[in-house]
Amino acid sequence: MTTLSPPRPPAHPPPRYRRPLGLARESWLQYAVLLLLAALVLAPVVPTLYQSFLDRPLYEAGGVLGAGNYVRLFTEAGFGRVVLNTALFAGLTTVLSLLIAVPMAVVVVRTKLPGGRVFAAAMQWPFFISSLILGFGWITMYGPAGFVSVEVRRLLGFLPWNLYSIPGMALTEAVALAPIVYTFCAGALRQSDASLEAAAQVCGAGPLRILRSVILPLLRPPVVYSSILVVSMSVETLSVPLLFGQPVRIDVFSTFLYRNGLQSINPDYGVLGAASAIILLVTVSLVALQAKLLKNAQRFVSVRGKATRPRPLDLGRLKWISMAAIAFYVVMGALVPIGGLVFRSFTQVFTPLQSPFKTLTGDNYERIFTYPVYVQSIVNSLLVAAIGAVLVSALSLVAVMVARRSTFRFARAVEYLALAPQAMPGIIVGIGLFWALAFAPFGLGTLIQGTLWALIIGFGLRALPSGFGSISPSIMQIGRELDNAARVSGADWVRTFTRILAALLRPAFAGALILTFVTLLKEYSPAVFLGSADSNIIGTTMLELWVQGNTGSVAALASLQIAITATFVGLAGLLLKGRKDA
Repeated sequence: MTTLSPPRPPAHPPPRYRRPLGLARESWLQYAVLLLLAALVLAPVVPTLYQSFLDRPLYEAGGVLGAGNYVRLFTEAGFGRVVLNTALFAGLTTVLSLLIAVPMAVVVVRTKLPGGRVFAAAMQWPFFISSLILGFGWITMYGPAGFVSVEVRRLLGFLPWNLYSIPGMALTEAVALAPIVYTFCAGALRQSDASLEAAAQVCGAGPLRILRSVILPLLRPPVVYSSILVVSMSVETLSVPLLFGQPVRIDVFSTFLYRNGLQSINPDYGVLGAASAIILLVTVSLVALQAKLLKNAQRFVSVRGKATRPRPLDLGRLKWISMAAIAFYVVMGALVPIGGLVFRSFTQVFTPLQSPFKTLTGDNYERIFTYPVYVQSIVNSLLVAAIGAVLVSALSLVAVMVARRSTFRFARAVEYLALAPQAMPGIIVGIGLFWALAFAPFGLGTLIQGTLWALIIGFGLRALPSGFGSISPSIMQIGRELDNAARVSGADWVRTFTRILAALLRPAFAGALILTFVTLLKEYSPAVFLGSADSNIIGTTMLELWVQGNTGSVAALASLQIAITATFVGLAGLLLKGRKDA
Protein backbone atom coordinates (compact mmCIF):
# COMPACT_ATOMS: atom_id res chain seq x y z
CA MET A 1 0.00 0.00 0.00
CA THR A 2 1.46 3.29 -1.04
CA THR A 3 1.02 6.43 0.95
CA LEU A 4 0.51 9.76 -0.68
CA SER A 5 3.14 12.29 0.29
CA PRO A 6 2.04 15.89 0.85
CA PRO A 7 2.57 18.22 -2.09
CA ARG A 8 5.88 19.97 -2.16
CA PRO A 9 5.89 23.74 -2.03
CA PRO A 10 7.02 25.44 -5.22
CA ALA A 11 10.73 26.03 -5.54
CA HIS A 12 10.21 29.78 -5.89
CA PRO A 13 7.07 30.80 -4.01
CA PRO A 14 5.42 34.03 -5.14
CA PRO A 15 6.74 36.96 -3.16
CA ARG A 16 4.48 38.41 -0.54
CA TYR A 17 5.09 41.61 1.32
CA ARG A 18 5.39 41.10 5.03
CA ARG A 19 3.77 43.53 7.33
CA PRO A 20 4.45 42.53 10.91
CA LEU A 21 4.74 46.19 11.85
CA GLY A 22 2.77 47.63 8.94
CA LEU A 23 -0.12 49.03 10.95
CA ALA A 24 2.23 50.58 13.48
CA ARG A 25 4.42 52.04 10.74
CA GLU A 26 1.57 53.69 8.86
CA SER A 27 0.00 54.93 12.09
CA TRP A 28 3.27 56.55 13.15
CA LEU A 29 3.62 58.27 9.78
CA GLN A 30 0.01 59.46 9.68
CA TYR A 31 0.12 60.86 13.20
CA ALA A 32 3.47 62.51 12.42
CA VAL A 33 1.92 64.29 9.42
CA LEU A 34 -1.04 65.38 11.54
CA LEU A 35 1.15 66.74 14.34
CA LEU A 36 3.54 68.48 11.93
CA LEU A 37 0.71 70.24 10.11
CA ALA A 38 -0.94 71.19 13.40
CA ALA A 39 2.34 72.63 14.69
CA LEU A 40 2.90 74.64 11.50
CA VAL A 41 -0.63 76.05 11.43
CA LEU A 42 -0.97 76.76 15.15
CA ALA A 43 2.54 78.22 15.57
CA PRO A 44 1.60 81.68 14.24
CA VAL A 45 -2.03 81.58 15.40
CA VAL A 46 -1.73 80.74 19.11
CA PRO A 47 0.84 83.46 20.02
CA THR A 48 -1.17 86.02 18.06
CA LEU A 49 -4.41 85.21 19.87
CA TYR A 50 -2.67 85.07 23.25
CA GLN A 51 -0.92 88.41 22.69
CA SER A 52 -4.24 90.02 21.71
CA PHE A 53 -5.58 89.44 25.25
CA LEU A 54 -2.34 90.12 27.15
CA ASP A 55 -1.73 93.55 28.71
CA ARG A 56 2.01 93.52 27.96
CA PRO A 57 4.41 91.97 25.44
CA LEU A 58 4.74 88.20 25.47
CA TYR A 59 8.36 88.35 26.58
CA GLU A 60 7.49 90.24 29.80
CA ALA A 61 6.47 88.23 32.85
CA GLY A 62 3.37 88.91 34.96
CA GLY A 63 0.95 89.56 32.10
CA VAL A 64 -2.79 89.78 32.82
CA LEU A 65 -5.43 88.60 30.37
CA GLY A 66 -8.20 90.98 29.35
CA ALA A 67 -9.98 92.75 26.50
CA GLY A 68 -8.21 96.07 26.95
CA ASN A 69 -6.24 95.75 23.72
CA TYR A 70 -9.42 95.49 21.66
CA VAL A 71 -10.90 98.52 23.43
CA ARG A 72 -7.79 100.60 22.73
CA LEU A 73 -7.68 99.35 19.14
CA PHE A 74 -11.07 100.83 18.29
CA THR A 75 -10.85 103.94 20.50
CA GLU A 76 -7.24 105.14 20.27
CA ALA A 77 -5.49 103.58 17.29
CA GLY A 78 -7.73 104.88 14.51
CA PHE A 79 -8.64 101.36 13.53
CA GLY A 80 -12.14 102.36 12.46
CA ARG A 81 -10.74 104.32 9.51
CA VAL A 82 -8.52 101.34 8.68
CA VAL A 83 -11.58 99.05 8.59
CA LEU A 84 -13.41 101.46 6.30
CA ASN A 85 -10.45 101.85 3.95
CA THR A 86 -9.99 98.09 3.79
CA ALA A 87 -13.67 97.51 3.02
CA LEU A 88 -13.62 100.14 0.26
CA PHE A 89 -10.38 98.81 -1.21
CA ALA A 90 -11.46 95.15 -1.15
CA GLY A 91 -14.97 95.90 -2.44
CA LEU A 92 -13.82 98.11 -5.31
CA THR A 93 -11.05 95.65 -6.23
CA THR A 94 -13.60 92.84 -6.43
CA VAL A 95 -16.03 94.83 -8.57
CA LEU A 96 -13.30 95.89 -11.00
CA SER A 97 -11.90 92.34 -11.19
CA LEU A 98 -15.35 91.01 -12.12
CA LEU A 99 -15.93 93.76 -14.70
CA ILE A 100 -12.61 92.91 -16.34
CA ALA A 101 -12.56 89.11 -16.12
CA VAL A 102 -16.14 87.87 -16.58
CA PRO A 103 -16.78 89.47 -20.01
CA MET A 104 -13.28 88.48 -21.06
CA ALA A 105 -13.86 84.82 -20.13
CA VAL A 106 -17.19 84.73 -21.98
CA VAL A 107 -15.79 86.35 -25.12
CA VAL A 108 -12.61 84.25 -25.25
CA VAL A 109 -14.24 80.87 -24.52
CA ARG A 110 -17.69 81.16 -26.07
CA THR A 111 -17.33 83.44 -29.11
CA LYS A 112 -15.39 83.60 -32.36
CA LEU A 113 -12.62 85.94 -31.25
CA PRO A 114 -9.55 86.52 -33.43
CA GLY A 115 -6.46 85.63 -31.44
CA GLY A 116 -8.49 84.01 -28.68
CA ARG A 117 -5.75 81.52 -27.77
CA VAL A 118 -3.18 84.29 -27.51
CA PHE A 119 -5.38 86.30 -25.17
CA ALA A 120 -6.15 83.20 -23.08
CA ALA A 121 -2.41 82.54 -22.67
CA ALA A 122 -1.72 86.20 -21.83
CA MET A 123 -4.11 85.97 -18.89
CA GLN A 124 -1.73 83.60 -17.09
CA TRP A 125 1.06 86.12 -16.47
CA PRO A 126 0.07 87.26 -12.93
CA PHE A 127 0.53 83.71 -11.66
CA PHE A 128 4.26 84.13 -12.32
CA ILE A 129 4.80 87.82 -11.45
CA SER A 130 4.79 89.26 -7.96
CA SER A 131 2.18 91.93 -7.24
CA LEU A 132 5.04 93.90 -5.68
CA ILE A 133 6.77 94.02 -9.06
CA LEU A 134 3.52 94.94 -10.79
CA GLY A 135 3.09 97.79 -8.32
CA PHE A 136 6.58 99.08 -9.10
CA GLY A 137 5.77 98.89 -12.81
CA TRP A 138 2.53 100.86 -12.43
CA ILE A 139 4.29 103.60 -10.47
CA THR A 140 7.06 103.74 -13.08
CA MET A 141 4.53 104.29 -15.88
CA TYR A 142 1.35 105.72 -14.30
CA GLY A 143 2.54 107.29 -11.04
CA PRO A 144 2.62 111.10 -10.57
CA ALA A 145 6.10 111.21 -12.14
CA GLY A 146 5.62 108.15 -14.35
CA PHE A 147 6.58 108.01 -18.00
CA VAL A 148 2.98 107.87 -19.29
CA SER A 149 1.72 110.35 -16.67
CA VAL A 150 4.23 113.03 -17.62
CA GLU A 151 3.32 112.71 -21.30
CA VAL A 152 -0.44 112.82 -20.61
CA ARG A 153 -0.04 115.84 -18.34
CA ARG A 154 1.99 117.59 -21.02
CA LEU A 155 -0.70 116.94 -23.64
CA LEU A 156 -3.82 117.60 -21.53
CA GLY A 157 -2.51 120.00 -18.93
CA PHE A 158 -3.69 117.73 -16.11
CA LEU A 159 -3.57 114.09 -15.07
CA PRO A 160 -7.00 112.41 -15.22
CA TRP A 161 -6.11 109.73 -12.64
CA ASN A 162 -4.57 109.53 -9.19
CA LEU A 163 -2.69 106.34 -8.50
CA TYR A 164 -2.16 107.24 -4.85
CA SER A 165 -5.80 106.81 -3.87
CA ILE A 166 -8.16 103.97 -2.99
CA PRO A 167 -9.52 103.78 -6.58
CA GLY A 168 -5.95 103.78 -7.93
CA MET A 169 -4.93 101.06 -5.50
CA ALA A 170 -8.04 99.03 -6.35
CA LEU A 171 -7.48 99.31 -10.11
CA THR A 172 -3.89 98.12 -9.83
CA GLU A 173 -4.85 95.23 -7.57
CA ALA A 174 -7.78 94.33 -9.85
CA VAL A 175 -5.43 94.03 -12.83
CA ALA A 176 -3.34 91.58 -10.79
CA LEU A 177 -6.31 89.53 -9.49
CA ALA A 178 -8.61 89.55 -12.55
CA PRO A 179 -6.87 86.48 -14.05
CA ILE A 180 -7.99 84.49 -11.00
CA VAL A 181 -11.63 85.31 -11.75
CA TYR A 182 -10.97 84.63 -15.43
CA THR A 183 -9.55 81.17 -14.64
CA PHE A 184 -12.61 80.15 -12.61
CA CYS A 185 -15.10 81.46 -15.18
CA ALA A 186 -13.24 80.13 -18.22
CA GLY A 187 -12.93 76.70 -16.62
CA ALA A 188 -16.65 76.61 -15.84
CA LEU A 189 -17.52 77.63 -19.41
CA ARG A 190 -15.29 74.95 -20.96
CA GLN A 191 -16.82 72.21 -18.80
CA SER A 192 -20.46 73.27 -18.98
CA ASP A 193 -23.00 71.59 -21.24
CA ALA A 194 -23.81 73.74 -24.27
CA SER A 195 -27.21 72.14 -24.97
CA LEU A 196 -29.07 75.13 -23.55
CA GLU A 197 -27.23 77.42 -25.93
CA ALA A 198 -28.06 75.12 -28.86
CA ALA A 199 -31.73 75.14 -27.83
CA ALA A 200 -31.72 78.94 -27.64
CA GLN A 201 -30.17 79.13 -31.12
CA VAL A 202 -32.85 76.79 -32.49
CA CYS A 203 -35.50 79.10 -30.99
CA GLY A 204 -33.99 82.03 -32.86
CA ALA A 205 -32.16 83.78 -30.03
CA GLY A 206 -29.29 86.00 -31.12
CA PRO A 207 -25.74 85.86 -29.69
CA LEU A 208 -26.27 88.73 -27.26
CA ARG A 209 -29.53 87.23 -25.99
CA ILE A 210 -27.82 83.87 -25.47
CA LEU A 211 -24.95 85.50 -23.60
CA ARG A 212 -27.31 87.48 -21.36
CA SER A 213 -29.98 84.84 -20.71
CA VAL A 214 -28.10 81.52 -20.82
CA ILE A 215 -24.34 81.84 -20.35
CA LEU A 216 -24.10 84.55 -17.69
CA PRO A 217 -26.58 82.87 -15.27
CA LEU A 218 -24.54 79.65 -15.46
CA LEU A 219 -21.49 81.61 -14.28
CA ARG A 220 -23.06 82.45 -10.93
CA PRO A 221 -21.14 79.79 -8.90
CA PRO A 222 -17.62 80.65 -10.19
CA VAL A 223 -18.38 84.37 -9.94
CA VAL A 224 -19.47 84.12 -6.31
CA TYR A 225 -16.63 81.77 -5.40
CA SER A 226 -13.92 83.84 -7.08
CA SER A 227 -15.37 87.06 -5.64
CA ILE A 228 -14.86 85.80 -2.11
CA LEU A 229 -11.35 84.72 -3.03
CA VAL A 230 -10.55 88.18 -4.42
CA VAL A 231 -11.96 89.87 -1.31
CA SER A 232 -9.83 87.63 0.89
CA MET A 233 -6.67 88.33 -1.12
CA SER A 234 -7.40 92.08 -1.18
CA VAL A 235 -7.75 92.13 2.60
CA GLU A 236 -4.37 90.46 3.14
CA THR A 237 -2.28 92.06 0.38
CA LEU A 238 0.58 94.33 1.42
CA SER A 239 2.45 95.37 -1.73
CA VAL A 240 0.03 97.74 -3.50
CA PRO A 241 -1.34 99.40 -0.31
CA LEU A 242 2.22 99.84 0.96
CA LEU A 243 3.51 101.41 -2.26
CA PHE A 244 0.45 103.52 -3.11
CA GLY A 245 -1.29 104.15 0.21
CA GLN A 246 1.49 104.80 2.69
CA PRO A 247 2.84 107.97 0.99
CA VAL A 248 -0.61 109.61 1.36
CA ARG A 249 -1.42 107.99 4.75
CA ILE A 250 -4.11 105.59 3.49
CA ASP A 251 -3.95 102.63 5.85
CA VAL A 252 -5.57 99.23 5.32
CA PHE A 253 -5.26 96.12 7.48
CA SER A 254 -1.88 95.03 6.17
CA THR A 255 -0.19 98.45 6.22
CA PHE A 256 -1.61 99.13 9.70
CA LEU A 257 0.23 96.05 10.96
CA TYR A 258 3.35 96.99 9.00
CA ARG A 259 3.40 100.56 10.34
CA ASN A 260 2.61 99.69 13.97
CA GLY A 261 4.75 96.58 14.10
CA LEU A 262 7.86 97.25 12.05
CA GLN A 263 8.12 101.00 11.60
CA SER A 264 7.12 101.97 15.13
CA ILE A 265 9.97 102.82 17.51
CA ASN A 266 7.99 101.46 20.48
CA PRO A 267 5.47 98.95 19.08
CA ASP A 268 2.26 98.37 21.04
CA TYR A 269 2.23 94.58 20.83
CA GLY A 270 -1.18 94.34 22.49
CA VAL A 271 -2.88 96.46 19.85
CA LEU A 272 -0.86 94.70 17.17
CA GLY A 273 -2.06 91.32 18.43
CA ALA A 274 -5.69 92.47 18.63
CA ALA A 275 -5.60 93.84 15.08
CA SER A 276 -3.97 90.63 13.81
CA ALA A 277 -6.64 88.52 15.53
CA ILE A 278 -9.45 90.52 13.91
CA ILE A 279 -7.88 90.29 10.45
CA LEU A 280 -7.37 86.56 10.97
CA LEU A 281 -11.03 86.18 11.95
CA VAL A 282 -12.13 88.04 8.80
CA THR A 283 -9.99 85.95 6.43
CA VAL A 284 -10.96 82.67 8.13
CA SER A 285 -14.64 83.60 7.82
CA LEU A 286 -14.22 84.38 4.13
CA VAL A 287 -12.45 81.09 3.44
CA ALA A 288 -15.12 79.18 5.39
CA LEU A 289 -17.84 80.88 3.34
CA GLN A 290 -15.93 80.04 0.19
CA ALA A 291 -15.76 76.37 1.16
CA LYS A 292 -19.49 76.29 1.95
CA LEU A 293 -20.38 77.81 -1.42
CA LEU A 294 -18.13 75.35 -3.23
CA LYS A 295 -19.78 72.49 -1.36
CA ASN A 296 -23.23 73.63 -2.48
CA ALA A 297 -22.19 74.42 -6.05
CA GLN A 298 -23.93 71.30 -7.40
CA ARG A 299 -27.32 72.93 -6.93
CA PHE A 300 -26.53 75.24 -9.87
CA VAL A 301 -26.11 72.31 -12.30
CA SER A 302 -29.03 72.38 -14.73
CA VAL A 303 -27.96 69.97 -17.49
CA ARG A 304 -26.63 66.46 -17.03
CA GLY A 305 -25.85 63.52 -19.27
CA LYS A 306 -23.89 63.67 -22.49
CA ALA A 307 -22.70 67.18 -23.21
CA THR A 308 -22.96 68.73 -26.64
CA ARG A 309 -20.02 70.38 -28.31
CA PRO A 310 -20.44 74.16 -28.02
CA ARG A 311 -20.57 76.19 -31.23
CA PRO A 312 -18.78 79.55 -30.85
CA LEU A 313 -21.10 82.54 -31.13
CA ASP A 314 -20.48 85.21 -33.72
CA LEU A 315 -20.70 88.71 -32.23
CA GLY A 316 -20.31 90.45 -35.58
CA ARG A 317 -18.73 93.87 -35.25
CA LEU A 318 -18.73 93.58 -31.47
CA LYS A 319 -15.94 91.02 -31.69
CA TRP A 320 -13.53 93.74 -32.81
CA ILE A 321 -14.59 95.96 -29.90
CA SER A 322 -14.12 93.00 -27.56
CA MET A 323 -10.74 92.26 -29.06
CA ALA A 324 -9.66 95.90 -28.61
CA ALA A 325 -10.84 95.94 -24.98
CA ILE A 326 -8.95 92.76 -24.10
CA ALA A 327 -5.84 93.96 -25.91
CA PHE A 328 -6.06 97.26 -23.98
CA TYR A 329 -6.17 95.39 -20.68
CA VAL A 330 -3.28 93.07 -21.54
CA VAL A 331 -1.08 95.79 -23.03
CA MET A 332 -1.79 98.72 -20.70
CA GLY A 333 -2.34 96.66 -17.58
CA ALA A 334 0.59 94.26 -17.88
CA LEU A 335 2.94 94.70 -20.82
CA VAL A 336 3.45 98.47 -20.54
CA PRO A 337 4.18 98.50 -16.77
CA ILE A 338 6.46 95.46 -16.92
CA GLY A 339 8.13 96.68 -20.10
CA GLY A 340 8.61 100.12 -18.58
CA LEU A 341 10.13 98.59 -15.47
CA VAL A 342 12.58 96.55 -17.55
CA PHE A 343 13.44 99.61 -19.66
CA ARG A 344 13.93 101.68 -16.49
CA SER A 345 16.53 99.16 -15.33
CA PHE A 346 18.71 100.09 -18.33
CA THR A 347 18.43 103.89 -18.05
CA GLN A 348 19.70 106.62 -15.74
CA VAL A 349 16.57 108.75 -16.14
CA PHE A 350 13.26 107.49 -17.50
CA THR A 351 11.06 110.35 -18.68
CA PRO A 352 9.40 111.37 -21.96
CA LEU A 353 11.02 114.82 -21.61
CA GLN A 354 14.31 113.23 -22.68
CA SER A 355 14.94 110.33 -25.01
CA PRO A 356 15.60 107.25 -22.85
CA PHE A 357 18.02 105.99 -25.47
CA LYS A 358 20.37 108.88 -24.59
CA THR A 359 20.64 107.69 -20.99
CA LEU A 360 21.11 103.96 -21.55
CA THR A 361 23.38 102.44 -18.94
CA GLY A 362 24.24 99.20 -17.21
CA ASP A 363 25.03 100.91 -13.91
CA ASN A 364 21.86 99.65 -12.25
CA TYR A 365 22.81 96.03 -12.85
CA GLU A 366 26.46 96.75 -12.05
CA ARG A 367 25.38 98.16 -8.70
CA ILE A 368 23.32 95.04 -7.97
CA PHE A 369 26.19 92.67 -8.77
CA THR A 370 28.87 94.84 -7.14
CA TYR A 371 27.43 94.95 -3.62
CA PRO A 372 27.50 91.52 -1.95
CA VAL A 373 24.34 92.22 0.05
CA TYR A 374 22.28 92.55 -3.16
CA VAL A 375 23.80 89.44 -4.69
CA GLN A 376 23.13 87.58 -1.46
CA SER A 377 19.44 88.56 -1.58
CA ILE A 378 19.14 86.90 -5.00
CA VAL A 379 20.95 83.78 -3.78
CA ASN A 380 18.77 83.71 -0.66
CA SER A 381 15.59 83.93 -2.74
CA LEU A 382 16.72 81.02 -4.92
CA LEU A 383 17.70 78.92 -1.90
CA VAL A 384 14.42 79.58 -0.09
CA ALA A 385 12.40 78.84 -3.25
CA ALA A 386 14.34 75.68 -4.15
CA ILE A 387 14.57 74.10 -0.69
CA GLY A 388 11.07 75.23 0.24
CA ALA A 389 9.57 73.84 -2.98
CA VAL A 390 11.02 70.39 -2.33
CA LEU A 391 9.95 70.32 1.33
CA VAL A 392 6.47 71.75 0.71
CA SER A 393 5.80 69.46 -2.25
CA ALA A 394 6.95 66.40 -0.31
CA LEU A 395 4.78 67.32 2.68
CA SER A 396 1.85 68.05 0.37
CA LEU A 397 2.23 64.66 -1.32
CA VAL A 398 2.20 62.76 1.98
CA ALA A 399 -0.65 64.92 3.32
CA VAL A 400 -2.75 64.18 0.22
CA MET A 401 -2.12 60.46 0.65
CA VAL A 402 -3.18 60.58 4.31
CA ALA A 403 -6.21 62.76 3.64
CA ARG A 404 -7.49 61.08 0.47
CA ARG A 405 -6.05 57.57 0.42
CA SER A 406 -5.99 56.18 3.94
CA THR A 407 -8.29 54.94 6.68
CA PHE A 408 -6.74 57.34 9.18
CA ARG A 409 -9.38 58.46 11.65
CA PHE A 410 -8.19 62.08 11.43
CA ALA A 411 -7.86 62.18 7.63
CA ARG A 412 -10.33 65.08 7.33
CA ALA A 413 -8.37 67.05 9.94
CA VAL A 414 -5.19 66.60 7.88
CA GLU A 415 -6.93 68.08 4.84
CA TYR A 416 -8.28 71.02 6.81
CA LEU A 417 -4.87 71.76 8.31
CA ALA A 418 -3.16 71.58 4.91
CA LEU A 419 -5.62 74.09 3.44
CA ALA A 420 -5.89 76.32 6.52
CA PRO A 421 -2.92 78.61 5.67
CA GLN A 422 -4.89 80.09 2.75
CA ALA A 423 -6.86 81.96 5.43
CA MET A 424 -3.69 83.36 7.04
CA PRO A 425 -2.34 86.65 5.62
CA GLY A 426 1.39 86.62 5.01
CA ILE A 427 2.15 89.50 7.33
CA ILE A 428 0.28 87.77 10.19
CA VAL A 429 2.23 84.58 9.49
CA GLY A 430 5.38 86.66 9.89
CA ILE A 431 4.23 88.30 13.13
CA GLY A 432 2.93 85.06 14.64
CA LEU A 433 6.02 83.03 13.77
CA PHE A 434 8.21 85.82 15.13
CA TRP A 435 6.47 85.48 18.50
CA ALA A 436 6.40 81.66 18.29
CA LEU A 437 10.15 81.43 17.62
CA ALA A 438 10.81 83.71 20.56
CA PHE A 439 9.29 81.08 22.85
CA ALA A 440 10.39 77.92 21.04
CA PRO A 441 11.76 75.27 23.47
CA PHE A 442 15.38 74.12 23.73
CA GLY A 443 16.63 77.36 22.20
CA LEU A 444 15.40 76.41 18.71
CA GLY A 445 13.91 79.85 18.17
CA THR A 446 17.27 81.53 18.73
CA LEU A 447 18.88 79.23 16.17
CA ILE A 448 16.14 79.74 13.56
CA GLN A 449 15.08 83.36 14.05
CA GLY A 450 16.47 85.66 11.34
CA THR A 451 17.83 82.80 9.23
CA LEU A 452 16.74 81.37 5.90
CA TRP A 453 15.08 78.49 7.74
CA ALA A 454 12.66 80.94 9.34
CA LEU A 455 11.78 82.22 5.86
CA ILE A 456 11.41 78.68 4.51
CA ILE A 457 8.97 77.88 7.32
CA GLY A 458 6.95 81.07 6.84
CA PHE A 459 6.94 80.99 3.05
CA GLY A 460 6.34 77.23 3.00
CA LEU A 461 3.33 77.58 5.25
CA ARG A 462 1.85 80.09 2.82
CA ALA A 463 2.56 77.82 -0.18
CA LEU A 464 1.25 74.63 1.44
CA PRO A 465 -2.36 75.00 0.18
CA SER A 466 -1.07 75.47 -3.37
CA GLY A 467 0.99 72.29 -3.19
CA PHE A 468 -1.85 70.30 -1.65
CA GLY A 469 -4.36 71.62 -4.19
CA SER A 470 -2.00 70.82 -7.07
CA ILE A 471 -1.56 67.15 -6.13
CA SER A 472 -5.02 66.38 -4.75
CA PRO A 473 -6.91 66.18 -8.09
CA SER A 474 -4.38 63.68 -9.46
CA ILE A 475 -4.85 61.16 -6.65
CA MET A 476 -8.61 61.33 -7.20
CA GLN A 477 -8.08 60.12 -10.78
CA ILE A 478 -6.25 56.94 -9.71
CA GLY A 479 -8.61 54.02 -9.09
CA ARG A 480 -8.65 52.45 -5.64
CA GLU A 481 -8.37 48.98 -7.18
CA LEU A 482 -4.61 49.50 -7.29
CA ASP A 483 -4.57 50.01 -3.52
CA ASN A 484 -6.78 46.97 -3.01
CA ALA A 485 -4.60 44.78 -5.22
CA ALA A 486 -1.49 45.79 -3.27
CA ARG A 487 -3.23 45.08 0.03
CA VAL A 488 -4.31 41.64 -1.18
CA SER A 489 -0.66 40.94 -2.01
CA GLY A 490 0.26 41.79 1.57
CA ALA A 491 1.52 45.35 1.15
CA ASP A 492 0.78 47.80 3.93
CA TRP A 493 -0.23 51.43 3.39
CA VAL A 494 3.33 52.71 3.33
CA ARG A 495 4.47 50.06 0.82
CA THR A 496 1.47 50.76 -1.41
CA PHE A 497 2.31 54.44 -1.41
CA THR A 498 6.04 54.13 -2.06
CA ARG A 499 5.91 51.30 -4.63
CA ILE A 500 2.75 52.09 -6.62
CA LEU A 501 1.05 55.42 -6.04
CA ALA A 502 4.21 57.51 -5.73
CA ALA A 503 5.30 56.50 -9.23
CA LEU A 504 1.90 57.41 -10.68
CA LEU A 505 1.96 60.79 -8.91
CA ARG A 506 5.34 61.91 -10.26
CA PRO A 507 3.83 64.30 -12.86
CA ALA A 508 1.61 65.86 -10.19
CA PHE A 509 4.59 66.15 -7.86
CA ALA A 510 6.61 67.87 -10.61
CA GLY A 511 3.73 70.30 -11.18
CA ALA A 512 3.60 71.02 -7.45
CA LEU A 513 7.35 71.70 -7.47
CA ILE A 514 6.96 74.28 -10.24
CA LEU A 515 3.96 75.96 -8.63
CA THR A 516 5.46 76.14 -5.15
CA PHE A 517 8.83 77.34 -6.47
CA VAL A 518 7.19 80.27 -8.24
CA THR A 519 4.98 80.97 -5.22
CA LEU A 520 7.96 80.99 -2.85
CA LEU A 521 10.03 83.12 -5.20
CA LYS A 522 7.28 85.76 -5.32
CA GLU A 523 6.56 85.72 -1.57
CA TYR A 524 8.04 88.38 0.68
CA SER A 525 5.53 89.63 3.30
CA PRO A 526 6.42 87.15 6.11
CA ALA A 527 10.08 88.13 5.65
CA VAL A 528 9.23 91.65 6.81
CA PHE A 529 9.16 90.27 10.39
CA LEU A 530 11.13 87.03 10.04
CA GLY A 531 14.10 88.26 8.02
CA SER A 532 17.34 89.93 9.07
CA ALA A 533 20.24 91.72 7.43
CA ASP A 534 21.78 88.35 6.60
CA SER A 535 18.59 86.79 5.22
CA ASN A 536 17.25 89.50 2.94
CA ILE A 537 15.49 88.30 -0.17
CA ILE A 538 14.68 90.06 -3.44
CA GLY A 539 11.33 91.39 -2.20
CA THR A 540 12.62 92.97 1.02
CA THR A 541 15.70 94.32 -0.75
CA MET A 542 13.50 96.00 -3.36
CA LEU A 543 11.45 97.63 -0.58
CA GLU A 544 14.61 98.94 1.09
CA LEU A 545 15.94 100.34 -2.19
CA TRP A 546 12.57 101.91 -2.97
CA VAL A 547 12.53 103.72 0.39
CA GLN A 548 16.03 105.00 -0.38
CA GLY A 549 14.79 106.35 -3.73
CA ASN A 550 17.02 104.05 -5.77
CA THR A 551 14.41 103.19 -8.40
CA GLY A 552 16.96 102.08 -10.99
CA SER A 553 18.27 99.30 -8.75
CA VAL A 554 14.69 98.33 -7.85
CA ALA A 555 13.89 97.99 -11.55
CA ALA A 556 17.03 95.91 -12.09
CA LEU A 557 16.19 93.51 -9.24
CA ALA A 558 12.59 93.24 -10.43
CA SER A 559 13.75 92.47 -13.97
CA LEU A 560 16.11 89.80 -12.66
CA GLN A 561 13.29 88.14 -10.72
CA ILE A 562 11.07 88.17 -13.82
CA ALA A 563 13.89 86.64 -15.87
CA ILE A 564 14.55 83.94 -13.25
CA THR A 565 10.87 83.05 -13.07
CA ALA A 566 10.43 82.97 -16.85
CA THR A 567 13.54 80.83 -17.32
CA PHE A 568 12.52 78.35 -14.63
CA VAL A 569 8.94 78.02 -15.88
CA GLY A 570 10.11 77.67 -19.48
CA LEU A 571 12.70 74.99 -18.70
CA ALA A 572 10.29 73.13 -16.45
CA GLY A 573 7.66 73.19 -19.17
CA LEU A 574 10.11 71.79 -21.72
CA LEU A 575 11.25 69.02 -19.38
CA LEU A 576 7.70 68.00 -18.54
CA LYS A 577 6.73 68.10 -22.21
CA GLY A 578 9.71 65.97 -23.16
CA ARG A 579 8.93 63.43 -20.48
CA LYS A 580 5.31 63.32 -21.59
CA ASP A 581 6.30 62.80 -25.23
CA ALA A 582 8.71 60.04 -24.22
